[in-house]
Amino acid sequence: MTLDDLVEVLLNKGAVLHLDLIVAVADIPLIGVSLRAAVAGMETMLEYGMMRHWDEATRAWAERSVARRALDLREGEGVLHRTSGGHLLTGGVYHGWRPGTVYVTDQRLVVLRAEPREILWQTELSDVRAVRMTPERTVGGEERLRLELTLADGGRELLSAREPEALHDLLTRARAGRAVPSLPFGHAPADEEEAALAEGHLWYAEPRRSGPLWRGGRARLTAGRLVWKSPVDSRPALVLRTADLTEVRRVPGSGPAGDGSVLVLRTATGDEVRLAADDPAAWARRLDAARPVAAAG
Repeated sequence: MTLDDLVEVLLNKGAVLHLDLIVAVADIPLIGVSLRAAVAGMETMLEYGMMRHWDEATRAWAERSVARRALDLREGEGVLHRTSGGHLLTGGVYHGWRPGTVYVTDQRLVVLRAEPREILWQTELSDVRAVRMTPERTVGGEERLRLELTLADGGRELLSAREPEALHDLLTRARAGRAVPSLPFGHAPADEEEAALAEGHLWYAEPRRSGPLWRGGRARLTAGRLVWKSPVDSRPALVLRTADLTEVRRVPGSGPAGDGSVLVLRTATGDEVRLAADDPAAWARRLDAARPVAAAG
C-alpha cells in the first residue's frame, strides 16, 4: 500500500488502533501502555458521531466572531441566522436589487453589504407585520421566490435569499413570538411542523468538476422536500422539492452501501440525483410515494 492509498483510507474510512505495549529493562516490565484510538478524516469522524462537541463549539465560536466583526451588534443582541441575499431598492433615482448578506438577529432584520461596508436596509423584528413568499421572474426568464414584508407603517419591502423558505420560516416564528433556535449560519431551520416521512443516513453523489464524489451524510424527507447534508458542511448540499420529482428508480451496480444500493431520482428539469442507502428498497418506496404524481394516483 502506497502513502496515497493509506491517506485515502484514513480520510474516507478510518482506522481503529488497539495497542498494548510493555516497556521492560533487563526483562523486568516497568511501563505498560494500553492504547485505543480511532484515526480518520474529520468528515468520517463526525459522520459516526465522534468529536461533535468540539466541532459544534468551534463552528459556533467562529460564526459569532465573524458576525460581530461584520455587524455592529447592540448590547445583548445575538445573531440567529445569516445568508446571502439582497434588498430591492424602489425609491429615488436607482431602482433595482442590491446584493449583500441578510442577518436575522433576535432584535433586527438587516441587509448588509461588505464592500464598501454599508447597511443597505434594516428593520426591527417587532415592526414586521406579515411575511409571505412571492414569485418573481428574473431578466433571464427564471422564476425565483422573494420575501415580501409588510411593516408597521404600511410599507412593503422585497428581500431575496439563497434559501427563501428557511428565512420565511424563521421570520414567521419570530413575528409570532415563538422560540427561534440559534442556528449555524446558512442552515435552514428544521421544519418542526412538517413530519418526516423518512430520516436517516444516505450517501449522495455530489457533483464535482473532476466527477461525482460519494459522500456520507443525513437525509430528511418530508411531504415538501428532501434535504441532504454532510456533518461537516455548513449548509445542505441537496434541497430537492418533492413536487419536482418525476421518477425514482433503483439501478444495478455497486454503490458505497453495496450492490443494488444506488437510487436515481429524476427531476422535472431532466436532472438526475444519485443516492445510495443501506435500505434502498425502503427509501425508494418513500420517495416514490412523496412524488405528486404518485400521490395523485
